[in-house]
Amino acid sequence: MGKADTLVYIDLPLPVHFWWVTKRFITGFFVPPKGWPENSPLWKSSLQSYNNLWLCHQRLTPRYRDYVLEAEKTKKVYHLKSTKDIKEFFESIA
Repeated sequence: MGKADTLVYIDLPLPVHFWWVTKRFITGFFVPPKGWPENSPLWKSSLQSYNNLWLCHQRLTPRYRDYVLEAEKTKKVYHLKSTKDIKEFFESIA
């Protein structure tokens, strides 16, 4: 990332990610999640996803945010904090 002149950081609230995992879990009972291998363990995978979300939020997210603050000194940074921000960003570059 050192050579890049632009950084796009997607920093959605934790509840959004939890909702997406929950939605995938619920809909997975009716339609297998897109891109998942056949007969994937939906329950176990969902529990692991919840755990990973929490661990990332505690350990990685603060480090990413620190990196973004530092990167703002030398790079163009797009810090996207909502799904609306993401949509608007894509519309702006289309």
